Amino acid sequence: VQLQASGGGLVQAGGSLRLSCAASGFVFRNFFVGWFRQAPGKEREFVAALSRVGGRTAYADSVKGRFTISRDNAKATVYLQMNDLKTDDTAVYYCVVDYYSMTNFRSWGQGTQVTVSS
Repeated sequence: VQLQASGGGLVQAGGSLRLSCAASGFVFRNFFVGWFRQAPGKEREFVAALSRVGGRTAYADSVKGRFTISRDNAKATVYLQMNDLKTDDTAVYYCVVDYYSMTNFRSWGQGTQVTVSS
């Protein structure tokens, strides 16, 4: 399993970013996908998850209505559209996949830094 996240950067509060995560080394369409994040000095926290064919989603309360997770199985890519960003969204964002579960992800990619300035 290889997961390559990209799209992070520096953005002002209220702005938007779209993260991408390119997957390889496995049959992407058979896996649940998700995003976690870790802010400085804090534990990793769940952000969003998506089922195999995209019919079910789950979001952390802190991002509901602002973030949207999606996937393109043909491109083996998962996305995280982040709108109305807040300074509290500053973190390293990680994409994750799992074959069995949408709540217990066992394969993690490297992170991409998102910094939201006030």
